[in-house]
Amino acid sequence: MKHGQAVLNRVWSSTLLEELARSGVEHVCIAPGSRSTPLTLEAEANNKLTIHTHFDERGLGFFALGLAKATKSKVAVIVTSGTAVANLLPAVAEAGLTRESLILLTSDRPVELVNCGANQAIQQLGIFSQHVEGSLNLPSPNTQVSLNWLLCSLDDLLAQQSAKGGPIHINCPYPEPLYSKENSDIYHEYLSSIAAWKESDKLYTSKAYSLNATSPNISSSDYYQRRGVIVIGSLALEEAQAAKQFAQSLGWPVFCDAQSGVASDWQHYDLWLQIPEFAQQLNDCDCIVQFGERIVSKRLNHWIKQQAKHFSPEQYLVISRDSHCINQDHLPQTHIVSQPASWLASQSLPSLHAQSAEWADSLKSASQSITQLSRAQLMNDDQLTELSVAVDLSARLKERALFVGNSLMVRLVDMLSAVPNSSVYSNRGASGIDGLVATAAGVLKARQQPMMMLIGDTSLLYDLNSLALLSESQTPMVIVVTNNDGGAIFDLIPVPQQQKQSLYQMPHGYSFEHAAAQFRLQYVAPETLTQYQDVIDSHFKQGEGTLLVEVKTPPEQASHLLKQFNSMLKEAQA
Repeated sequence: MKHGQAVLNRVWSSTLLEELARSGVEHVCIAPGSRSTPLTLEAEANNKLTIHTHFDERGLGFFALGLAKATKSKVAVIVTSGTAVANLLPAVAEAGLTRESLILLTSDRPVELVNCGANQAIQQLGIFSQHVEGSLNLPSPNTQVSLNWLLCSLDDLLAQQSAKGGPIHINCPYPEPLYSKENSDIYHEYLSSIAAWKESDKLYTSKAYSLNATSPNISSSDYYQRRGVIVIGSLALEEAQAAKQFAQSLGWPVFCDAQSGVASDWQHYDLWLQIPEFAQQLNDCDCIVQFGERIVSKRLNHWIKQQAKHFSPEQYLVISRDSHCINQDHLPQTHIVSQPASWLASQSLPSLHAQSAEWADSLKSASQSITQLSRAQLMNDDQLTELSVAVDLSARLKERALFVGNSLMVRLVDMLSAVPNSSVYSNRGASGIDGLVATAAGVLKARQQPMMMLIGDTSLLYDLNSLALLSESQTPMVIVVTNNDGGAIFDLIPVPQQQKQSLYQMPHGYSFEHAAAQFRLQYVAPETLTQYQDVIDSHFKQGEGTLLVEVKTPPEQASHLLKQFNSMLKEAQA
């Protein structure tokens, strides 16, 4: 057996990867390693699969996450054994919350080499804990276990993933030798049991799940008796646009999260909800219909909590394709597990507005006044700040895709920007600052269309290796990094003042010009808002590849300007 072990490893890997391809996997992300040789070589040999490589497993996991976000399909990841596997955990945790379908193919030492001091052998079983939807712990390839079992076991796990989404883990222990020049003919008899499958293009087995969501106790006609609000969270652009149209057919106000990619006449709600006279106008709301999830604004989440805690379940509807719980405040709620587009198509609403249509239209003036004030106060004197970047965002995007980072920037975008008709991507599941560049690179690779990214300096430092994923890309991309020398988000959080700088903000004193040069990216550091606007417009119009735009601002400037702007806003409404 030993002389043919390397071949048998390849036979198992070939069978595994062919079934993944038949299940819809098109992209396979690979990091270097020897133990993963059977998977790596068979992935390359399968012409149904597109291969992506990266030397950093942590970045590779997030790159795969970005591919899965943009393609809305399953993406496989192949890594070698040991800490290479552990480095996938951050991306897996994010995918577990946002339900991207990653398939983690982790090579391993055979069981007899684990827990005995062998090199590069760690306990990989269960390493992803509850962050994965399911796991398949394979035995080492041997002829006593049929390939029929391998296919049945794999198909059952893939069916679970298709029904629920989220990542799955397949652990693959390969004994040595790992390299051989022999071919699979030596296992002709062993392969005969799946001969019919090999000649077909079908899955070996299939399983159909029927998810019957309980209909809410509210009919389409009931909407016309209510004073409702539509909330649009993180959704695909087409679904967000359909949800907005649904709101318009009812004449209800619509609150569009920064991740939705659409805007409404009630934008900037995070700011005007602070003003009691505006917030009180929403007290008559008796129905909330929310599409998607992961709402950025704490004030909007607080308003939903205060309003919906007095509702019955049918008065607070959440429509989301994911079956996991979307109820952080444990409110009475009806969660409809459905693609929002499918649910919207089932609603037979006439073109006439509801009886209570336009009940909150007076709040449009609040939104308009904030728009005018923000342009007058935050974009004056041609000053380039984090706040002016947020206010200016829609004019730079021009319906291009956006990847928005976490921490301070996503909050400023949510407060001050209007993002109409752009596909917006983010990592707002675990909301970490790790892997943002890699995830954006995966989105860019899948879409092959111009994209803009907003990210903070600490986030970029954390994921600097992933700039390598953009070195060879020709698709125009602009990365705007706002460099305020550390974690400016802590200026908005009541952390202890004595330790704020040393233990929270952690000033670094770095800039990114040489990092851009190391990874062969274009670089510019504009000093005025006009220069900033010009370099971005010029790159998208004439350029190719990635431009890193560094916006350098003083520490604490953003919090100071934001507090000043909020004071002006309250005075203007007094």
